[in-house]
Amino acid sequence: MGVDYYKLLQVEKSATEDELKKAYRKLAMKWHPDKNPTNKKEAETKFKQISEAYEVLSDPQKRAIYDQYGEEGLKGGIPPPDAGGPGGATYFQTGDGPNVFRFNPRNANDIFAEIFGFSSPMGGGMGGGGFGSGMRGGRSSFGGMFGDDMFSSFGEGRPMSQGPRKASPLERKLPCSLEELYKGTTKKMKISREIADASGRTLPVEEILTIEVKPGWKKGTKITFPEKGNERPNEVPADLVFIIDEKPHSTFTRDGNDLVVTQKISLAEALAGYTLHLTTLDGRTLTIPINTVIHPNYEEIVPREGMPIPKDPSKKGNLRVKFNIKFPTRLTSEQKAGIKKLLAA
Repeated sequence: MGVDYYKLLQVEKSATEDELKKAYRKLAMKWHPDKNPTNKKEAETKFKQISEAYEVLSDPQKRAIYDQYGEEGLKGGIPPPDAGGPGGATYFQTGDGPNVFRFNPRNANDIFAEIFGFSSPMGGGMGGGGFGSGMRGGRSSFGGMFGDDMFSSFGEGRPMSQGPRKASPLERKLPCSLEELYKGTTKKMKISREIADASGRTLPVEEILTIEVKPGWKKGTKITFPEKGNERPNEVPADLVFIIDEKPHSTFTRDGNDLVVTQKISLAEALAGYTLHLTTLDGRTLTIPINTVIHPNYEEIVPREGMPIPKDPSKKGNLRVKFNIKFPTRLTSEQKAGIKKLLAA
């Protein structure tokens, strides 16, 4: 993969455009060479790295190629359809080989000026040394104002042109067994999508998405992967949304955070006492003695043997045992007499 742009910006791989911009602003202000006169060379290096990371991850085309092929593929190694690419991306022919995408990072100062609307956080130009050459944007009148409060003051207030519309979310069911929802699991989903090159032509790619299913998640829980749909001209790719679905279980049904099991027993067991042996969703064996009379509406409650509660998986709902009592279809006269005698008040 080479350089990890996500680590450089200190963001998750699912980071949105707003999260990327916020991370860039924070780090660009921290490492701007004008703010680091005592360690200017280190700051210049960091500043350029942060700018390059932001340029790649904030561009859906470059980000898709980087996610799929890494820095090496981005800077010269994958063969999409031939085209001329503006904005820091070019295609060229190498001998008789295929056309190759080549990413050329822009000037870090230009990116800073575009995002903040001024060239230097110190209230002036970039100064000598050649680092600020080619800067666009005017001088800042904000002097020495630093810190997170200033990030909302610049750039955000400028009117934005009407951007491309966003495609409707793509929803897919993610079937999970009750055991998986009880213990939690990792699902890997292979998706195929199309990414657009600089000319608008599309390139098919395959990705593996990792979904961490947490203990206790319910049917209907949604996991969103931003902009993982197909890329189309003048359209922001759709979000891909996975929706948890619960497979039927042979023993248990789920009621909120409770687990419910229905046990078939005979009338004699209902009247004389019954011991239930049950295997839990995580493989333990429960032995539940019931010494009371089990009537048709009776329900045995076993505390904390239900589903984990999503917000605090150390806590669980209850296990509720219901009973299906099998009554005899006929009794002999001797049986009837015996029962009357036994049950007489």
